[in-house]
Amino acid sequence: MPGARHLLDAEPVTRRRLALAGLIGNIGIVITGGAVRLTGSGLGCPTWPKCTEDSYTATKAMGINGAIEFGNRLLTFVLSAIAILLVVAVWRHARLRRPAVILALGIPGQGVVGGITVLTDLNPYVVGLHFLLSAAMIGGSYLLWRRTAPLPAEPAADRLRPLTWALTAASAVVIVIGVVVTGSGPHAGDEKAHRTGLNPEMISQLHVDAVFLMLGLAVACWFAARAVGAPAMARTGATLLAVLLAQGVIGFVQYFTHLPAILVGAHMAGACAVWVATLAVVWRTGFDAATGDGSASSVTSDETNRTLVTVR
Repeated sequence: MPGARHLLDAEPVTRRRLALAGLIGNIGIVITGGAVRLTGSGLGCPTWPKCTEDSYTATKAMGINGAIEFGNRLLTFVLSAIAILLVVAVWRHARLRRPAVILALGIPGQGVVGGITVLTDLNPYVVGLHFLLSAAMIGGSYLLWRRTAPLPAEPAADRLRPLTWALTAASAVVIVIGVVVTGSGPHAGDEKAHRTGLNPEMISQLHVDAVFLMLGLAVACWFAARAVGAPAMARTGATLLAVLLAQGVIGFVQYFTHLPAILVGAHMAGACAVWVATLAVVWRTGFDAATGDGSASSVTSDETNRTLVTVR
C-alpha cells in the first residue's frame, strides 16, 4: 500500500502533529465524556456494545440524550484512527513505537471500561476508574508527543527532578480524590445511577487539602528553578501555578454555587490542564530526554545496519 509506505517514512513534523492530535483527542474525550454525564445522558444508550437491544446506533425515539451518548462513542473511532496512523508513522523508530502501540491498545481497553460503566448503570467506582484510565492515557500521550518534540536541554534543572516527582505524586492524589468527590456528589449521569454514599463535604475538604499541598510544591518548584538558574523551568512552573490557581477559583465557585453543570464541566477540563501542566514541569528537568525525537538515534537496528552498509 503506497499510502502506508509513505507514512512509514513520515517526516518528523508529521509524527509530531499526529502525536499532538492524539494528546488533544485524549483530553477531548474526557471533556465530551463529562458532557455525557452532566447532561444526564450516561444511559442515553442503555446497553453496550449496542446502543439498544436492536441497534448499534441511536434512534430518534431516544432523543437528545441518546444522540449525546452515541456521539461520544463515535469519538472513540476518531481517536482510534489517529492512534493507528501514529503507530504506522513511528513504526521504524524504536523509541516511539512502544508507547504508540500501548496507547493504541489502550483505546479499545478504555472502550470496554466505558461499556462496563453502562452495564453497571453508571457505578461511580467504575466511572471513576474510567476517568483515571483517561488520565493515564493523557500522560502516555504527553510522553509520546514530547519524544517527537523534545525540549531544549537545561542542565541546571536536573537536580530538581525529585521535587517534580513529589509534585507529580501530589497532582495524581488530587485527581484521585477529585474522582471520589465526583462519585459522592450530584451529576451522576442518570437519575437511576447510584452514588458512593460518602460524605461530600468531608471528601471535598480532603480534596482541598491535597490541592494546597500541590500548590505548595508548585511554588517550591518555581522558586527552586529560579534559584538554580533554570529560567525555562521557572516559566513552565509559573504556567502551572496560573493553571492551578484558575482551577482552584473554578472549584471554589462551583462548590459555593451548588455545582452548576457548566462549572463542573470547566473543572473537569481544568483537571486535564493541571495534569498536563504538571507533566510539562517534570519534562523540563530533562526527564526522558535521552535520545530525542526518535530520528537517527532511535531507528530500529535493521534500518541502522542498512545505512552503515550503504556508507561502506
